[in-house]
Amino acid sequence: MSRRPILDPHAVPVVATDAQLPAVPAERLLPAALRERFAQSEHGEPELHGDGGLFGGREPAAASVLVPLVAHRDGVTVLLTRRTDHLRDHAGQISFPGGRAEEIDADAVHTALREAEEEVGLSPEHLEVIGSLPVYVTVTGFHVTPVVALVRPGFTLAIDSFEVAEAFEVPLAFLMNPANHRHHEFEFGGERRRFLSMPWQGVDAAGQPREYFIWGATAAMLRNLYAFLVR
Repeated sequence: MSRRPILDPHAVPVVATDAQLPAVPAERLLPAALRERFAQSEHGEPELHGDGGLFGGREPAAASVLVPLVAHRDGVTVLLTRRTDHLRDHAGQISFPGGRAEEIDADAVHTALREAEEEVGLSPEHLEVIGSLPVYVTVTGFHVTPVVALVRPGFTLAIDSFEVAEAFEVPLAFLMNPANHRHHEFEFGGERRRFLSMPWQGVDAAGQPREYFIWGATAAMLRNLYAFLVR
C-alpha cells in the first residue's frame, strides 16, 4: 500500500510510552558488555520490521547505516546526524550515518563504513565493528542493515554539509530506557498507523538548547537494539 509522508511528526498525538518496561541495566551498556553480547548470539527476531507500506513508485534498494557507539570514559553515547533540509529522502530528520549500497561495496559493513566516512569523516581506524541488527525496511524502499560499532574517542569529524546539517551525541542509557520511547498514532487510508519517537533535549553546535526529535526508522532501529540488549 502506498503512503504519503508524515510532514510534521511532532503534531501526531502521543498515545503511550513504555515506562512499564525495564531499562537496559547500566552494566550491559559498557563497551566490554556490548562486545560480548553481540559475540555470544544472533540478534534474533526484531521487534520492528519496517515502516509499512511504501511511497508509490519506489523500487527496493539495499542500504546500510552505522550505529556508532562512542566509548567515552563516563559512558557510551550514540553519534547521530541531522540531515539537511533539501535532501529527497528523510530531509531534516535525525538519522545514523549511512546510505545506499554501491557496486564497490563488498558487503553491508563496507557500505556503512564508507558512508560514515563520506558523511561525517568518521575514519574506520577509530571503529571496532561488533555486530549488526536485523534488516529494517523503510517507507522509502530501503532494506537497511544497521551495523553496530564501538567508536574510540579522539576522532575529529569532517561533515559533508550537503547531506548533514550537524552531528551530535545522545547517551545510550537514555535511548535504552523505554520510558523515553513514545508511541504516536494516526489514521491513513482507513488504517491506524504508529511510529516511535525518542525526543532528546540536547545542545547544538552553538551551545543553544535544542530538541532533537528522533523518530521513524532511526527510533525503530534503536528500539530493536533495546530489544536485543535487554534480553
